[in-house]
Amino acid sequence: MSQQNHKAGFVSIIGKPNVGKSTLMNQLVGEKLSIITSKAQTTRHRIMGILSGENFQVIYSDTPGILNPKYELHKSMMKFVSTSLEDADLILFVTDLYEKFEDESFIYALQKTEVPIILVMNKIDLAKENQVQDKVSYWKEIIDPQKVVEISALNGTNIDQLFNTIVEYLPEHPAFYPKDELTDKPERFFVAEIIREKIFQNYKKEIPYSCEVHVEEFKEDESIIRIRAIIYVERKSQRGILLGHKGERMKKVGIESRLDMETFFGKKVFLEQHIKVEPDWRKNATKLNRFGYN
Repeated sequence: MSQQNHKAGFVSIIGKPNVGKSTLMNQLVGEKLSIITSKAQTTRHRIMGILSGENFQVIYSDTPGILNPKYELHKSMMKFVSTSLEDADLILFVTDLYEKFEDESFIYALQKTEVPIILVMNKIDLAKENQVQDKVSYWKEIIDPQKVVEISALNGTNIDQLFNTIVEYLPEHPAFYPKDELTDKPERFFVAEIIREKIFQNYKKEIPYSCEVHVEEFKEDESIIRIRAIIYVERKSQRGILLGHKGERMKKVGIESRLDMETFFGKKVFLEQHIKVEPDWRKNATKLNRFGYN
């Protein structure tokens, strides 16, 4: 491919919660940009991962899982999905062996789009008998994709095949970003996401969904990064649950977060965490704006 035939474009990764979108994003980019937990609705923002080569640049967008909004936070999350579809050059519709779609308005949008769609059938490593073929046939009838690629994002199966298919469908265009750029998000964003991931992994029920993380301070010198983060909860009782007995549970979150940050940034991290109560932040548009959701 000559320099004149350089390919570049925006690839939107969409699907319902828990179909493996974030794992796929990290596999495609080759870096852990999206947090991964076993719980649904972990991703709240649109996260771009940029992969550049000599003759291509792919800008992936990992988006929140598609859901029916119940409050303002959900509405903001679905706006990120809509925006990623509006500027997409290619759509990766990720599903798995177990998913069906009830959201008729979203399916209608996919059916009417002129953007090429690749149906990505994930979790094929768990398939029995004709399960993969049956599911592929089911989705072909509904959205009529240009291509189908069957993968296991967890095991990396057929990721190379998917990448080659993505590049095939990219438009010819100069690079949108410098070649050494990995994402559109600042360092503070990934600090907050790492802490959120540890909260999702260490707490059950409603607690992780009621938490928002804001990085108040990020100071970096040659040998260490000093970070102060505020974890917001909606009720005073949640603050006590987060802390745990003598603060032990929050200390565990801090240690796990710091270790991941040191791997991510490649240097020592000093992490200071505080918990504050911000009543009903998920339902308040003004507070969501302050947290960067709109």
